[in-house]
Amino acid sequence: MKFSQQIETFINDFVQNLNEGSASIFAGAGLSQPAGFVNWSKLMEEIAKDLGLDVNMESDLVSIAQYHQNENQNRDKLNRKIVQEFVEDTKETENHRIISRLPISSIWTTNYDTLIETAFKNVKKIADVKYTNQQLLHTKPKRDVVIFKMHGDVNHPSEAILTKEQYERYHISHQSFIDALSGELITKTFLFLGFSFSDPNLDYVLSRLHYRFKENKRQHFCFVKKHRLDDSENPDKATFDYNTTKQNLIVNDLKRYGITSLWIDDYNDITEILKEIENRYKKRTIFISGSAEVFEPFTRNESLNFIHILSKKIVENNFRIVNGFGWNVGSSVINGALDCIYSNPTKYSEDQLVLKPFPQIASGGKDLKTLWEDYRQNIISQAGISIFLFGNKKDEHNNIVEANGVIREFEISHQKGNICIPVPITGFAAKAIYDKILLDPKNFFTNPDEIIPILKELANDNSTLNDKVSLILKLINKIK
Repeated sequence: MKFSQQIETFINDFVQNLNEGSASIFAGAGLSQPAGFVNWSKLMEEIAKDLGLDVNMESDLVSIAQYHQNENQNRDKLNRKIVQEFVEDTKETENHRIISRLPISSIWTTNYDTLIETAFKNVKKIADVKYTNQQLLHTKPKRDVVIFKMHGDVNHPSEAILTKEQYERYHISHQSFIDALSGELITKTFLFLGFSFSDPNLDYVLSRLHYRFKENKRQHFCFVKKHRLDDSENPDKATFDYNTTKQNLIVNDLKRYGITSLWIDDYNDITEILKEIENRYKKRTIFISGSAEVFEPFTRNESLNFIHILSKKIVENNFRIVNGFGWNVGSSVINGALDCIYSNPTKYSEDQLVLKPFPQIASGGKDLKTLWEDYRQNIISQAGISIFLFGNKKDEHNNIVEANGVIREFEISHQKGNICIPVPITGFAAKAIYDKILLDPKNFFTNPDEIIPILKELANDNSTLNDKVSLILKLINKIK
């Protein structure tokens, strides 16, 4: 999908925030609606009818909840509505799944449902969910993400923020949440998803941050769908002109809070943008696949030195390395990466080296072959680029053969959309992968005319192994 210049700039900036650990998501009802959950208007429809009101004629839905409580002197039906509408066994959306795979340490939401928690659980990440003040005092061990549910949780409907009185008292009853959100809005870049900016609690926080920091606010982003003549919301020119004028005024007002509106034509565009964010983030992580029982026609020392230098240069160019201790390859990958990191620890970080050793014994009711397959699927999914070196082993008769594990890692990498870079001069599996790519380059690269000539140089034996390092880096920087 081709993006506008505004969206391109945002994607690059947000990927940088992800790399720096300073990106966050604020999720509104619009994120969960595609999964089948209702919005506030639908939630209040029956409640309004009981009061003799038409929800379609009302804009202050918080007051409707308050009127209901005033008339009944309890909120039992409100609680039952939350349970009825948000406890369905509903699958999370693609947007939820993408968000769960991104390295985001905190999620804020006004939603009651548990789709976000489920999405993180499905990718084996530990979520520390906070929906009461007391929960803010405790830290869940080994957590990967904190999910702040500002308005409560479906499993505790009586405590959910619903009525006008609760909103009015929120700055007292939930001051800790406001303080925490204020701190994150100062230190992180937020992407608001499915949010209408009509929530009084968020308005409270944003307005006070605006007053406190004025021109020094951090930049945040939200998506705004352009109005289209003749759609359900704009049946005629007069309505279209009115809605467009009002939308422009709202977009301009959000600038006061440091929120930049990103214009989209369709809500499906959001999924494509999130996919591209994930894709570009992953391309900063390189999986190095390889094993070597022999290094012919090179010596052991020059081969290990090549791997060392390659790994060091990858880190120097601000990429991350994922490695699984491939036989006679993994140690040099680790040493090269650490050589760079420890030589300048203020510039490079240990986070740039992710080590995932292969399981060595069967466990959890799975045999070793199954464990290795699961391991490969998991480790390769963390990267966007896969480099293949050597790839040979001894078979049961002590013959040197292609390493089928390296071939399998190539297959998984291609299935997951990773850019595959074999170094064919190292022979064996790496050469076999190269030959396969040459048969159908368009199946592996979006810009094969730029990539294949460099790959062919990597196959050329007229230069040394170390000379290939600059070619690999050149190739990485041409990847699209």
